[in-house]
Amino acid sequence: MNFLALVLLFAAPFWEAKAPADWSEEELAQMFTDSPWAQALVAPASAPAVPAYFATAAPMAKAELERDRRHRAKRPDAPPDLLAEEYRAWFEENRATQIVLAIPTGNARAFDDSQSTREMEEQSVMRIGRRKIKMSGHFPPSPGDPYLRIAFPREVKENDKTVTFDLYIPGVAIPFRTVEFRVKDMIVNGKLEM
Repeated sequence: MNFLALVLLFAAPFWEAKAPADWSEEELAQMFTDSPWAQALVAPASAPAVPAYFATAAPMAKAELERDRRHRAKRPDAPPDLLAEEYRAWFEENRATQIVLAIPTGNARAFDDSQSTREMEEQSVMRIGRRKIKMSGHFPPSPGDPYLRIAFPREVKENDKTVTFDLYIPGVAIPFRTVEFRVKDMIVNGKLEM
């Protein structure tokens, strides 16, 4: 193996090596689809996969800020989104006690149906080993933030192997979805980032 191959093999991932403002568009997109904090929600049938990511993980929070900054630069006259601002205020207050899974649904109207919302609240759980933990709240998608954000108590520990989410997501084909994350992959500089 030559020297360059060894350097590339042991090089830090771009999210550790560069500031978010220096990420390319492809690298920014990769954070939300193919990073330790982003996985595809799979359906039991042939429905298309839906991405999900931990919005409360520090690398993802930085990626969201950069994505939002780039979006505002393209649309400086966009009106403020009160629901998105409410989520951001809640996020700052609850980041230490909650983890948030963000899922692009593109269908805010699905949350007008109280039965679908109730189904999501009753059926969505986080599994750590044999424990099942119910969601603690959610923020529906809005015009300025097209992501459903589901909150769970921050109970995952560094010695857990995996954390799995069984979710009911209003507005997507086949709303029952599952996603699993490997905990060890989300440890950065000795700290679990979720």
